[in-house]
Amino acid sequence: MQPIVYFNGSYMAKEDAKLSPDDRGFLFADGVYEVVRSYGGKLFAMEPHLKRMANGLRALRIEGFDTQELGPVCTELLERNSLADQDALIYMQVSRGAAPRIHTFPDPSVTPTVYAVPSAFTPKVDASVGVPVITSPDMRWMRCDIKSVALLPNCLAAQEAKEKGAPEAILIRDGIALEGTHTSFFGVLDGVVRTAPLSNYVLPSITRAVALELCQENNIPVREFPILQQELDTADELMLVGTTVEIMPIVSVDGRKVGNGKPGPVARRMLELFRPRTR
Repeated sequence: MQPIVYFNGSYMAKEDAKLSPDDRGFLFADGVYEVVRSYGGKLFAMEPHLKRMANGLRALRIEGFDTQELGPVCTELLERNSLADQDALIYMQVSRGAAPRIHTFPDPSVTPTVYAVPSAFTPKVDASVGVPVITSPDMRWMRCDIKSVALLPNCLAAQEAKEKGAPEAILIRDGIALEGTHTSFFGVLDGVVRTAPLSNYVLPSITRAVALELCQENNIPVREFPILQQELDTADELMLVGTTVEIMPIVSVDGRKVGNGKPGPVARRMLELFRPRTR
């Protein structure tokens, strides 16, 4: 059964949503996206997601759409797709719109293309077991803080991880472990939770912000400070943080165990604190 999607102001079957071949999202990756998780019909941290999308649109100078419109849209999509009583993901994307293919912005400006699609969600990884990861050189552009649809470097690194039996790759730039292809990256070193500080090379992840808050509120030592690649072998714990993985312990990096090769106590405690926030 085809899902009901939202496309340019209307609800319709996914197969009826037709994208112009002149759409700049298709031609230039000229757009931004968000993925929000719904727990039993409750949208988690929706407002921060919409704010981040608005910041991305502003950075790309895409005008003519108010991201606040997507809040009611997402609720309606859950209802129309019978997902209001189960866990789901909603993908949202806004591109600059359709215009003749030139590198400069359309003049006059065109109406942005807006798309949203829901899907039922079941986690693919188990936090009680943890996951292996690999490291990969960070080949992305210099504005990783924008949640752009230009994800080819992420896809290549994620594919490399898949081929090596891992669900995620940690991206390394100038000797620093920044984040995953679709997750944030945390570590516990000498008893202190650490993650790279926000910069143009790091996405301001919504779950990352929640995880930092949980540490601060529950007296878990935490610091926004770079994790060096050379520290990965000596870290007490490492973990992925994100919309789809929540707080996910890492048990090995490039085939080498993290700690004793099992989920550590800090990651387990952070997940224990995180879960009630989603409900």
